[in-house]
Amino acid sequence: MGNGTSDFSGTGRDGGYPPIAASGQDRPELQTAIREIVDSGFAGVQLRVHDERGEWVDSAGVRRLGEAAKPPTNGHFRIGSNTKTFAAALVLQLVADGRIGLDRPVAAYLPEFPLDRRITVRMLLQHTSGVFNFTGEYYPDGTVVAGIPWQGQEWVDKRFKTYRPQELVQLALSKPARFEPGTDWSYSNTNYVLARLLVEQVTGRSFVEEMQRRILQPLGLTGTVSPESSPEIPEPHAHGYYTYQDAGRWKTVDITRVNPSWVSTGGDMISTTRDLHLFISGLMGGKLLPAPLLAEMCTPRPTPVPNMGYGLGVFVQDAGPDGGTLITHNGGFAGWAALMYSTPDGSRTLTASLTTGDAEMDFAEWAEAFQKAQHRLVTEVFCGGPARSDDDAAPVR
Repeated sequence: MGNGTSDFSGTGRDGGYPPIAASGQDRPELQTAIREIVDSGFAGVQLRVHDERGEWVDSAGVRRLGEAAKPPTNGHFRIGSNTKTFAAALVLQLVADGRIGLDRPVAAYLPEFPLDRRITVRMLLQHTSGVFNFTGEYYPDGTVVAGIPWQGQEWVDKRFKTYRPQELVQLALSKPARFEPGTDWSYSNTNYVLARLLVEQVTGRSFVEEMQRRILQPLGLTGTVSPESSPEIPEPHAHGYYTYQDAGRWKTVDITRVNPSWVSTGGDMISTTRDLHLFISGLMGGKLLPAPLLAEMCTPRPTPVPNMGYGLGVFVQDAGPDGGTLITHNGGFAGWAALMYSTPDGSRTLTASLTTGDAEMDFAEWAEAFQKAQHRLVTEVFCGGPARSDDDAAPVR
């Protein structure tokens, strides 16, 4: 990331960006797509598209259940695992500064933890460390090894509990590793909590301070927050809801206010569609990292998991016919989902927020609905629409 000092703070209509298309005009296919996503069970959608036709912004659904107002198009939302891309970019900036070695053992920086010395910084960012995922591991044979609660009544009851990052790492390291370092791929939130602690150890500052200083301020991301343990979300915002079964009965809880420390740097940040656009387009446009490190970030390494396409904090995805390559990382957080897609040069982006409502769907059903929503929007924006059948879709994660 060099030092993230480029001035990239233009905003909205007066900041030098393409003009915003009037809401719903000129892009009826996008307006139809977000309405149909709401019809599939989501409470609301915010969508922002930047391409050769300019900037298009709109929303559909409701800001809050029981009310008629649409979600604000400049609304804040919880971005879930998009946080990982921010964290990876910050670590890679420190690599560019010579303060972190991408292929050095993590244990050399964090000796207080009993880490396998074969685990490198690169393995954290690429999810090839094998470290147990503190939110639980799910094995192909159906075996589940529980971590901290993150769904169901137990999570609802504990949603204001504060977890320290060290606590999450210690829990993960008390469990068996999933595989030998570097021999496989498995998505683990623990990797990015370790990355957070690594940043703090090397810089002597908090992760939040370094994120603000190196990424948020240089890019003008005025709507992005690293909340640590605060349950608050800045106004304006839509509301997120968690629907689940307890003792055979469906319940819906407004979980707009929630302490996100249970996921830490695995997915705790808050942002807006504007800021996600500025971030991913700035990152891909070379505003944050020197070209060799950006290339490293966007180059998947072969792993035993076929077609995973994971670089360092980003998925590298084939969008299918006429869609080309996309750089992406999406996020899910109870009540919320976030989309962030860009072409490799940052010239075309899609950023979106989806809020769940009171539809009686379990986690797997919500995940399927989210997958279909992603596919629909990616197809419309990057592949020229109309949406293809799911059987023809490239994997979207």
